[in-house]
Amino acid sequence: MVKSSKGFRSRSRGTFTKKVRERGLPPVTRFLREFAVGQKVMVRIEPSDPHGQPHPRYQGRTCTVVGKRGRAYRIEFLDGGKRKELIATPIHLIPAGGTPRSDA
Repeated sequence: MVKSSKGFRSRSRGTFTKKVRERGLPPVTRFLREFAVGQKVMVRIEPSDPHGQPHPRYQGRTCTVVGKRGRAYRIEFLDGGKRKELIATPIHLIPAGGTPRSDA
């Protein structure tokens, strides 16, 4: 029996699978997005860019921007009453309002 892998991206096939028409890199504007300190953002991991990617367990988590570190952002949230902080690049963050739906 082979021991199962415990890597950073293990057990994340559903999270990191894109639909056929969404494959490849997103537009450059998603990489250059700016967030203000105190703004609410949601972690939505972009599978095609591994740089500055938070752990898959935080996918869908709503956080507050605390500061900036280089081109990445420090984001903070409560996890079971305990304050935690992540560092993620803007490609993996979206404004907490979400993206507008195209069918609306």
